[in-house]
Amino acid sequence: MSVPAFGLGTFRLKSDVVISSIKNALELGYRAIDTAQIYDNEADVGQAIKESAVPRQDIYITTKIWTENLSKEKLIASLQQSLHKLGTDYVDLTLIHWPSPNNAVSVKESMEALLTAKEMGLTREIGVSNFTIDLMQQAVAAVGIEHIATNQIELSPYLQNRRVTAWAKEHGIHITSYMTLAYGKALQDEVIHQIAKKHQATPAQVILSWAMALGYSVIPSSTKRENLASNLKAVELKLDSEDMAVIATLDRDERLVSPEGLAPKWDN
Repeated sequence: MSVPAFGLGTFRLKSDVVISSIKNALELGYRAIDTAQIYDNEADVGQAIKESAVPRQDIYITTKIWTENLSKEKLIASLQQSLHKLGTDYVDLTLIHWPSPNNAVSVKESMEALLTAKEMGLTREIGVSNFTIDLMQQAVAAVGIEHIATNQIELSPYLQNRRVTAWAKEHGIHITSYMTLAYGKALQDEVIHQIAKKHQATPAQVILSWAMALGYSVIPSSTKRENLASNLKAVELKLDSEDMAVIATLDRDERLVSPEGLAPKWDN
């Protein structure tokens, strides 16, 4: 697996807030940062990396192509613009952020353009985000399974997305989980609290450890240095089979991210 198991998300963070978050995270030992064109913070991310003491080559940067840039005429130019904002010659991973609304641009066209970007050296790896089983099949048909580094999807104890993750695992597509803490809702769960108490851990550490134990990458965000440090300790936490079985029962198909006009027809 080339996609780091643990990284920093930057959704909804801008300006000095995201710069501070990234610089603190890098000081603490984070080495993967996730951004996107639509987050409107790529320049801030680039500034934070430049101002940090960590060399660019030691940081795994992910960005995501917005829907209006998915055509073969626009994708590469938009990625080059992202690179300019980020202050780097390449990113480590570039994803299709959401499938093109109403299939205005086919998955085949977008994936082939992404593959061209990879061949040009603009991105070292390519992948997808918010893709259903059908959309993953289209992506595989377009560029081959070997070129799909990950599918980044909403996944939490309350939305375990088992059909999608089972298909991805069967076909060798890595899963990256976003919204792993369910907007903080899962942090209040009594079951999670009991497991946290058992391990002398925080609820966030338990949830992040659970996702990583299932083989997923996680990209939690925080603006507070103490929370960034605490979240990172999830890498060291090892849950037992009983913990994993109990968390498996929390699934209630509760999706929190399904924007009208963007969301595909979900598998569950």
